[in-house]
Amino acid sequence: MYNSKDDLQRVLITEEQIQDRVKQIAQQINKDYQKENNPCFVGILKGAFIFLADLTRHLTIKHSVDFLSISSYGKSGAVSDTVRLIMDLRDPIEGRNVVIVEDILDSGKTLEYLYKILEQRKPASLKTCVLVKKTRDSVSFPIDYLGFEIPDVWVVGYGLDYAESYRTLPYIAELKEEIYRPG
Repeated sequence: MYNSKDDLQRVLITEEQIQDRVKQIAQQINKDYQKENNPCFVGILKGAFIFLADLTRHLTIKHSVDFLSISSYGKSGAVSDTVRLIMDLRDPIEGRNVVIVEDILDSGKTLEYLYKILEQRKPASLKTCVLVKKTRDSVSFPIDYLGFEIPDVWVVGYGLDYAESYRTLPYIAELKEEIYRPG
């Protein structure tokens, strides 16, 4: 996919900062789940796949990984009011400790939707792990493990995309407004 650095306003979080924080989160999860039995980490596709891969490589506890795919964005990258489940988990989570791994908390609608769906499946516990959270007064969803707080700007890189591009950048950067609001 297209990844022109000319489209970026500025780097917000460097590759080194991301890797350091991912290790710290993994260490906390290892500590929190050291006496638990095989927690399941549920990655939300597509955005969380890089974060989840790096995070789970640092885990020393026994664990499993599964994926959900949802959609709250249109093909152009425009935000939709509707959140849809596109791909469900492969295995049941009833009675298991589950950690939802998400790339970004923006409006909170997506994570709230996922939390409600998974909570109905009666896991032993349900926690959230989010790479970045935008600093907005209106977003108050509880996050158990948080990577970074960022300004309320459109960001790309490290799994985050705009119209399926920029996802593989090793850092998180602000996208220039003229890219997502041409005009």
